[in-house]
Amino acid sequence: MEINYQETSKDLLTRIDIHEKYGSANIDVWTNELLQPKAGMQILDVGCGAGKLSFLFDDYTNRQASITGGDFSDELLDKARTKNKERGSNIDFQFLDFNKPFNFADDTFDLCTSAFAIYYAADLKFTFGEAHRVLKPGGRLFVSGPLPENKQMFYDIIKEATNATIPPMPGSSRFKGDIFNTIDSIFAKTELHKFENHLTFPEVAPFIEYVRASLSEDRKLWTSMFNGKDEYEALIGKIQAVAQKWFDRDGKLVMTKVVGGILATK
Repeated sequence: MEINYQETSKDLLTRIDIHEKYGSANIDVWTNELLQPKAGMQILDVGCGAGKLSFLFDDYTNRQASITGGDFSDELLDKARTKNKERGSNIDFQFLDFNKPFNFADDTFDLCTSAFAIYYAADLKFTFGEAHRVLKPGGRLFVSGPLPENKQMFYDIIKEATNATIPPMPGSSRFKGDIFNTIDSIFAKTELHKFENHLTFPEVAPFIEYVRASLSEDRKLWTSMFNGKDEYEALIGKIQAVAQKWFDRDGKLVMTKVVGGILATK
């Protein structure tokens, strides 16, 4: 029986929950301070997932902005729509495949955002070109994702546990290079902003929970380290042993999330 190692919405939401529970800084505050969305704005969130950023902007603007959230996952869109209804919000959540033409007219939006998603696009020039097209003149694109120095402890522990090379991650390995340069070539003005969040784990168990959710996120990329469920569990066991050694030595595990925010103006 073939085991399908693709990210589930549960893994994504697990990581978000761990960031909020053990983190020292709030990425939502950073995002709002950087973007300052305003009442009356037309906002598009690409790869909206379960709606985290859309709801953030909805709250910040006192529900006075027109917000559209688009995602490829029906499962996550269902979660977003359910929460939308519970909140009494009026966000438009719809299917959006960012590898295909966006189903919006030219010059529609004041702000187009994508948190930890759009950098998985197959053709960056096409996808960011579509973002540029649907933005009004003077409109802004905001793309967030991991920088190369992101969660260094996580990778160091895995390296020590496996004595193997970490496969290149599509986000962190491309963010300062391909992604920034592609956006910079399309937009009139491009800036890189940085956010750091120190996650302090008071025990090993939640760190291993994070490891599982992270390996699930990019399992196709981690195939050089395991093949199938038994090898996966053996890998987790090795990582847990090293994490416990580090914890016994330091009394805690501190992993720093280092996020980049590319802010571009049309």
